[in-house]
Amino acid sequence: MKLLAGALFFAMGLSSVLGTLPPSHSADQCPNTSLILRTFRLTVTCNITTLKEKQLKDIQAPVTNLYLPILYLLAFSVGLPSNIMVLWVLVFRTNRLPSMFFLINLTIADCLLLLVLPFRIVYHFRGNHWELGEPFCRVVMAVFYGNMYGSAWFLALVAIDRYVALVHPFKALTLRTQRMSVYMTVAVWTVVLAAMLPLLMSRQTYVLDKLQITTCHDALPEEEHENYFLPYFSTLFACCFLLPFAIILFCHSAVLRTLLAEGKRYAHAIRVTVLVLLVFIVCLLPSNVLLLLTYADIWVDGDGEDFYIPYMISLAVSTFNSSLDPFIFYFVSTEFRQKLKRSLCCSGDHQGQPSSKGNNISSSTSQRTNVTLVSMTRRQTVT
Repeated sequence: MKLLAGALFFAMGLSSVLGTLPPSHSADQCPNTSLILRTFRLTVTCNITTLKEKQLKDIQAPVTNLYLPILYLLAFSVGLPSNIMVLWVLVFRTNRLPSMFFLINLTIADCLLLLVLPFRIVYHFRGNHWELGEPFCRVVMAVFYGNMYGSAWFLALVAIDRYVALVHPFKALTLRTQRMSVYMTVAVWTVVLAAMLPLLMSRQTYVLDKLQITTCHDALPEEEHENYFLPYFSTLFACCFLLPFAIILFCHSAVLRTLLAEGKRYAHAIRVTVLVLLVFIVCLLPSNVLLLLTYADIWVDGDGEDFYIPYMISLAVSTFNSSLDPFIFYFVSTEFRQKLKRSLCCSGDHQGQPSSKGNNISSSTSQRTNVTLVSMTRRQTVT
């Protein structure tokens, strides 16, 4: 309930800020306007843009127009098929348990993020040139960022679920209910929608005449940056990355301490827990830190040039978090692999059938409490 109340408060706060959204600039206006191309400063005089030589090279560099879309293509090729298979098994081949809401919604968020990557791939292969119009650019960027941070929050909910089940087993039966899972899931989607409204309601495409390209989310007026987008991204960093990151770190640390105290029988579950932490830190921490440093550098009158390419690369790397989630949470489970094999072979696995190994797809934990992330049966063992 506290999480739901916090989500609603966050949504109301962001909604009130929407009233200060800067208006879109008409193409017929002809004042001098200072824009920022992600981390670049550029000047527009009568809609004619100018860039420094180094900035021209960076925005058209092979790193931006070749290696970056290749990273996105790899994340898409690996992540989307695996997440779709996982979603199929979770929806049609597993028990309808309260904590399953977290896993299903985590997979949905990962799928939605990966589904918009082809548009980013084409955009970068085309030299950062957007040809699909302003409205669709807004939608793509809102889905991209929204599901990235939504995935972070669902990972935090999974961590809370594991923490309660293992560290506080006597409270697990009362706290891990279907109603509570639904409330927390709705709260996360409310936060994500509220956080993405500013991107949906503000202009995202700008024409760079010197390069003859139309950027999508890569350029914005400097005044809008300082007065609106700097506090917006700072709030997004604090509420949608830093807070879930702190929750994940605390919960997994407590789980690790508990598992280490149990002995070698839990070595596999310990490795999975460490892997979850490492992937989250490696994939999501650099992009969020560089995002904050980029905007802070521009705010103190720096040009931020040195952060442009590192940030763009780190943003592409962050999508691998969604690609790797299925392998961390599901494919490490022997039972999940068996269910997937039965599904692919059409062998008629009966939904909800109990197993001697249990349904611990997500974390392979809690032999001590016999309460795991996806099953509360007494016959579970750690996979």
